[in-house]
Amino acid sequence: MLTAPLALSAQRGGFFGGGGRFRGYVLPNVPYDGQFTFARIRYLGRDSWDADYPRMERHLTTILDSLTSIRTHMDGSNVHTFDDPELMKYPVAYLTEPGYWVPTDEEVAGLRRYLDKGAFLIVDDFYDPDFHYGREWQTFEAGIRRVLPDARIEPLEVSHPVFNSFFQIQSLVLPYPGRWGERGLMGEFYGIYKDNDPSERLSVIINYNMDVGDYVEWSDTSAYTLAPTNEAYKLMINYVIYGLTR
Repeated sequence: MLTAPLALSAQRGGFFGGGGRFRGYVLPNVPYDGQFTFARIRYLGRDSWDADYPRMERHLTTILDSLTSIRTHMDGSNVHTFDDPELMKYPVAYLTEPGYWVPTDEEVAGLRRYLDKGAFLIVDDFYDPDFHYGREWQTFEAGIRRVLPDARIEPLEVSHPVFNSFFQIQSLVLPYPGRWGERGLMGEFYGIYKDNDPSERLSVIINYNMDVGDYVEWSDTSAYTLAPTNEAYKLMINYVIYGLTR
């Protein structure tokens, strides 16, 4: 049974203290050596791709190393574009703030190749509190449909294997972090199956009206309460393990 020590264990390191950000600065990538390396996607436009960077990945990889048998790089992570051939070495990638993601033709082709190879994409941190499926959703959907024109974006139930690959998630009722969650905005979880076949694996997991990365980033502070922070960790760990094993 998961209790407070999960989120609190990220606090012991205190990686970058107080919430310092690296806007516009990218740390050197970790050379490929077969260990799990968190791969974040960089895209053109406003500085949105680096939300929660690099604190979120530092906290997540520390918990992965503590709780699982995955050999994990804890002292570094990678940033790639979808058209970077090096991305093909990493089976799990993270795309944040897709409400501002407008891929180039090269990025569209690169993501299509990446998913066709069997990779798993985590999409996180976008919301439309005033208009459901509003501008941020529409921007993301326009981009992903350029990659997968026939894709069906399916709502997911808590019984789906992606929510049970390590932790047994009991409920998907998770508030958006901060004031919008306090006002009742709850996360929604969607997926895109390989070949649109629900008997196949997921190629893409989509956290909508949700920011799992923000919970993980701020887990070493009192910014958010413990219960949803723990659930965010569970989700991210499940996503990584699903992507590595399916």
